[in-house]
Amino acid sequence: MNGNASRTLIAAGLALLAGLSTAASCAAGESERHERGLKVMERLSGGAGQPVLDALQQDYPFLAEGVTAYALGDVWARPGLDDRTRQLATVAAFAAQGNLPYLKVHAGYALRLGVTRDELKEVIYLTTVTAGFPRAIDAAQALREVPDPTATR
Repeated sequence: MNGNASRTLIAAGLALLAGLSTAASCAAGESERHERGLKVMERLSGGAGQPVLDALQQDYPFLAEGVTAYALGDVWARPGLDDRTRQLATVAAFAAQGNLPYLKVHAGYALRLGVTRDELKEVIYLTTVTAGFPRAIDAAQALREVPDPTATR
């Protein structure tokens, strides 16, 4: 093997090793994001987990991982807002969108985190300004169906 061929072979080997190292660090980063997401879910649900996310994991693991690693691990885990404030904002967003199933889930989390029903009602009332009365009325009816997770059973 001549000098140029040896250098090319060595360069290719080093590139392969660098690629493996990068892949390993990416895998480690993904694992950290996933773990952060699981911790957020634990906090929000009070250890009850999230049945919708668990079901999604069965048929659409890539979507479940996106929720766990990105939505929870990257976005929800960011500093700057506490979980209570994030829940109020999330309930407002789902009310404005008319996304009632998710509004119910997050209203339950909000109640568990100490948000009062009166505060949630104010968020729903505010929806009349941002999304109109029909969305606010739908959200109000959905909120009535949310059990209080802090009530004694």
